[in-house]
Amino acid sequence: MYMILFVLNNPDRLEELLIAWEENGVEGATVLFSTGLGRIRELDAWRDDMPLIPSLRDFYELPENMNRTIFTIVKDEAVVDSVVAATKKVVGELDEQETGLLLVLPVMRAYGANPKKKI
Repeated sequence: MYMILFVLNNPDRLEELLIAWEENGVEGATVLFSTGLGRIRELDAWRDDMPLIPSLRDFYELPENMNRTIFTIVKDEAVVDSVVAATKKVVGELDEQETGLLLVLPVMRAYGANPKKKI
């Protein structure tokens, strides 16, 4: 099993990316609002009143300025290769600016990751 983690720079591409992932074998994914150090500095978002561990409510003010971090677990390398290719098709080559960061990590064990029930 493998965990695919992608930090999407352009949130406008999220829906298209999720559709592409599903078409290439992803059965489910989690999407989170996220931001990086560069964007925080760029937006001068360091605030004295921001809690050490902010809640999602603290980020609702600027969701259009935030990345989306998507992660999923897939069963084999063939699906990983398909998802990576689909991601590049949607956002462009990943070594270019303003696309995102994609990581593939081996998963030794996963608990609670049940396959979808067929209805």
